[in-house]
Amino acid sequence: GRLEAVTQQMGYHPQYLDSFLKTQHYLLHMDGPLPFDCRHYIAIMAAARHRCRYLVNLHVLQFLRAGGDPQWLRGLDFIPPKLRNLSEINKILAHRPWLITKEHIEKLLKISEWSWSLAELVHAVVLLAHCHALASFVFGCGCEQEEGPGGRGSLKPSPPGNQCFCEAATGNSCGQELLRINRKRSLDSCMELDSLRERVQRIHVEMEGKEETRPLPPDREEGEGGTRGVGVHDGSTLCGARPEVLPAAAPTGQLQPICWLSPLPDTDGEVTGATNLACYLQDPDFGYQDFARRDEDQTQVFRVQDYSWEDHGFSLVNRLYSDIGHLLDEKFRTVDGLQSSAMAKRQGCEPSVFKRGIWNYIHCMFGIRYDDYDYAEVNHLLERMLKVYIKTVTCYPEKTNPEMFDRFWKQFKHSEKVHVNLLILEARMQAELLYALQAITQYMV
Repeated sequence: GRLEAVTQQMGYHPQYLDSFLKTQHYLLHMDGPLPFDCRHYIAIMAAARHRCRYLVNLHVLQFLRAGGDPQWLRGLDFIPPKLRNLSEINKILAHRPWLITKEHIEKLLKISEWSWSLAELVHAVVLLAHCHALASFVFGCGCEQEEGPGGRGSLKPSPPGNQCFCEAATGNSCGQELLRINRKRSLDSCMELDSLRERVQRIHVEMEGKEETRPLPPDREEGEGGTRGVGVHDGSTLCGARPEVLPAAAPTGQLQPICWLSPLPDTDGEVTGATNLACYLQDPDFGYQDFARRDEDQTQVFRVQDYSWEDHGFSLVNRLYSDIGHLLDEKFRTVDGLQSSAMAKRQGCEPSVFKRGIWNYIHCMFGIRYDDYDYAEVNHLLERMLKVYIKTVTCYPEKTNPEMFDRFWKQFKHSEKVHVNLLILEARMQAELLYALQAITQYMV
């Protein structure tokens, strides 16, 4: 059997893997404000910001298995306005989270029939931050390049005994259970891929037949992409029509391809990845910009002494989305508690000092500052190649290549490099959450 790539990398640190899987399972598969198919579509939108085909493909599978409408896989023009309105904060959180304001929150909560509830929005924000940060890990550890001989964007169905990491069950020793190769095959296995492919193809063929004979509805709004009447006003039916309900065609009146599956599987059984992730993006050219070069009049430094995860973010997110605060907090504490004595020893400092240097350097790139920290330590602790690597994986992970991973810290073990990537994942996620939760708090005041 072959372990899924993300699980394989995180498996170097089993305690963290266990905490990660529990949190992700809760976000995607347990009771919560958002419908299950919408959760995976939000994950697709988030992963697409960094052109992470690996995560997009995984969540396309999960989206379809949750009963999601294949029409939505054509892009943002084919989803309900309520979900499409999330594109703006998806863009901001992914690249320049310091720009998010209470006005963005107010706009989502007060858009007439397409308004979000606070609980739904908090769930969505945590999902976005989770997937943005996970994309950094995927690129940083080379998981994206490992998929398929061509490098990027191919997804092999898991062997019968394996399970996608996004499906892992919660409970005691979930990480250890996932690492057991020979376990019971279940109906939730990724071997359902073939039937999903056939289902999408069948609907696609039916759609083509209907489009040839059906005129465009005269009352459809331009640019709505056939979403009028799809989707609803409350969280229980946010995702609208099921696959049996076929929305109208693209605004141009021509059928557009689903942005994932090729018409037929490749000869070696692979499924070709999304070839045009831009269909899931609003303003695709929007990207990271150095916080230090921002307009001083528009954005101020975020001071942790004024708004922190421990004193503010944790209680807010836990109140609006029950228990997720505890799971996130456990994950933050777990990565902080991982042993890194070898790394620190090579740098000539204590493990806690070295880890804090990496964490604070990442937060500094997003404009988050700690008044009790001497930032001159960063240059002393982190060599130039490591800083370049951390910044690339954190701010524009899609530009990471395997050579960067091999080049930084040649004298360090693979597990130690994975540890650095776990710190990047968690520090980035917390940074996005701090900005989003502060904006929600300001809206609520």
